[in-house]
Amino acid sequence: MPAPMLSNIYRLGVKELWSLWRDPIMLVLIVFTFTVSVYTSANSTPETLHNAAIAIVDEDESPLSLRIVSAFYPPQFVPPRMISPQEVDPGMDAGDFTFVLHIPHGFQRDVLAGRGAEVQLNTDATRMSQAFTGSGYIQQIVNGEVNEFVNRMRTNTVPQVDLAIRARFNPTLNRSWFGALAQIINQIAMLSIILTGAALIREREHGTIEHLLVMPVTPFEIMMSKVWSMALVVLLASALSINLVVQALMHVPIAGSLPLFFTGAALVLFSTTSMDIFLATIARNMPQFGMLMILVLLPLQMLSGGSTPRESMPQLVQDVMLVAPTTHFVKLGQAILFRGAGLDVVWPEFAATIAIGVAFFLIALARFRSTISSMA
Repeated sequence: MPAPMLSNIYRLGVKELWSLWRDPIMLVLIVFTFTVSVYTSANSTPETLHNAAIAIVDEDESPLSLRIVSAFYPPQFVPPRMISPQEVDPGMDAGDFTFVLHIPHGFQRDVLAGRGAEVQLNTDATRMSQAFTGSGYIQQIVNGEVNEFVNRMRTNTVPQVDLAIRARFNPTLNRSWFGALAQIINQIAMLSIILTGAALIREREHGTIEHLLVMPVTPFEIMMSKVWSMALVVLLASALSINLVVQALMHVPIAGSLPLFFTGAALVLFSTTSMDIFLATIARNMPQFGMLMILVLLPLQMLSGGSTPRESMPQLVQDVMLVAPTTHFVKLGQAILFRGAGLDVVWPEFAATIAIGVAFFLIALARFRSTISSMA
């Protein structure tokens, strides 16, 4: 590019950064998105059972019932609280327990005699994720302890198929490891779309876009300034989030190269900011832009593979979402951060992201030029 053009792009970009600095609402959104949102998303509502409150009514007080009581321990359950039958309903009503296991009198006697032995499990189904997962856990624990007790020893029977499970990339199956990094990937795409479009809409509402029209700058320079400035903000915020929140605060290990990941992030930001400028030229004000964001952001986040695996989606949806830059960003981001992949593995996603970004940029530039011409 010629030096005057680069100078114009740089100075216009600095203007965008100063405008963002004077917008406290956007600054709060950026900070919240890459700090509180990342931390809470990684640690709240886990898919696996974690610290579930359980109480046990042990009317049998036999070796078998004591064995069952001792089988519940962290991190799946908090240490069981022993209560009386009269405390069950008040404790469930007050929300003190998610599960209450009732072992009746004569339970061990019935088990050893081969008679039908029953235990009662009361579950607080308002805590849906824990109730669904925990009920299955408790059933497995009780059945396992009963079978081992009846055999008088831990069974040494060799199964026909010996399944050895080895968890790669996350040996402890800690959901927060994946939740934190997945949230970073999602937020990069979301925030870039919001910031760039909001900046253009703000200029149109405040009338400053007319000032740019009388300056010796081109639509290409105006658009490039918005792309690089907002992309820079998102890259800096995500870099600080990964280093301070994910690694320093949550102690989440990162397997791959951060420079390679941020290179991919820069490419996808080129695509998403271009897409956002196109949407901002369609919307006439901020409320309209907000409605467009709902129609765009939800499919991008839900269907790109960041929330649910793409393999579980209909084939038509998988094919259509290949034109979305976030689909390729999620694939390369997960490969780099989770599995330590190098450029030799993720280069197809890099190439696809570049092609999509160039296409979106040219379409947005054509729309932006026509919008500028109609305002002149």
